[in-house]
Amino acid sequence: MPNIKSAKKRLKQNEKRRMRNKSYKSSMRTELKKAEQALEGGDKEQAKAQVLAACRKLDKVAQKGVIHVNQASRGKSRLMSKLNKIS
Repeated sequence: MPNIKSAKKRLKQNEKRRMRNKSYKSSMRTELKKAEQALEGGDKEQAKAQVLAACRKLDKVAQKGVIHVNQASRGKSRLMSKLNKIS
């Protein structure tokens, strides 16, 4: 446990941010799983809608700094290539 006042504050800030980032990452993973399931399902329209939703979520999470921008781009690229294979 920190003894210095600023270190105590920093500890509280880090915990708050960790919980927020955890929430963002969880929702991102959920969207990615939904998109993967839709791609495996074979319904093109539903798959396209889910992939676009997942891409939006990846962009938002990257914009907030939870994941790196390149990681978001890589995820979007992989989803789009899978979508193009079934189309």
